Amino acid sequence: MAIGSGSKSIVDLHQAAEVDDYIYDHLLTEDKLFAEVLERCSQHPIPLIHVSPAQGKFLKFLVQMMGAKRVLEIGTLAAYSTIWMASALPEDGQCITLDFDEKHVAIARDNIEFAGMSHKIEVIQGAAVESMEQLIADGVEPFDFIFIDADKGNNPSYLELCLKLSRPGTVIIGDNVVRHGKILEENPKGANIKGLKTFFEMMRNHPQLDATAIQTVGAKSWDGFSMAIVK
Repeated sequence: MAIGSGSKSIVDLHQAAEVDDYIYDHLLTEDKLFAEVLERCSQHPIPLIHVSPAQGKFLKFLVQMMGAKRVLEIGTLAAYSTIWMASALPEDGQCITLDFDEKHVAIARDNIEFAGMSHKIEVIQGAAVESMEQLIADGVEPFDFIFIDADKGNNPSYLELCLKLSRPGTVIIGDNVVRHGKILEENPKGANIKGLKTFFEMMRNHPQLDATAIQTVGAKSWDGFSMAIVK
């Protein structure tokens, strides 16, 4: 499958996946821990919808470049992206990750222990909105970096709560915001696209946010990230 058609066809997704393999072979083979975590993930009956290795390292670099000490992740799955981000934190840093699914949480905690990062990562099980509201009620310190990678229909709620858990300069990343171009649907029926379109409108209009988004192609097909900085 190619993005576009005819003379406008610019990317073959099969070839794009092969380019991801090339990038991995040349730039990521030394990150053996993460290859082992991926292998552990594949042994469980969970959807393999985690970020790619290159995307995981990209998240790590973002955390590292901004000198973040506190990270919040919404949507843990098996903690693959969690471990990437936590690997950039200093020893006294903390990553809190939220997931609703009991099985995901059990696998995530096992992977986190395997990676030797239990001292940096806390996994909270429950509906993310409720967990975030509890963090706000508990008066936790603001987070420096937030990664939203859960059910897209709730992205607007997540974003509003993220702002209450942020400070000026906090970076908020949203994953899977292009969805094979479905973000262009004018009257979407599914909750995910409806939520993402509202999410984009919020980033566009919210006085506390300055935002952009980039499309991605590769092993994870055609999708994209959004990035917002809290003013």
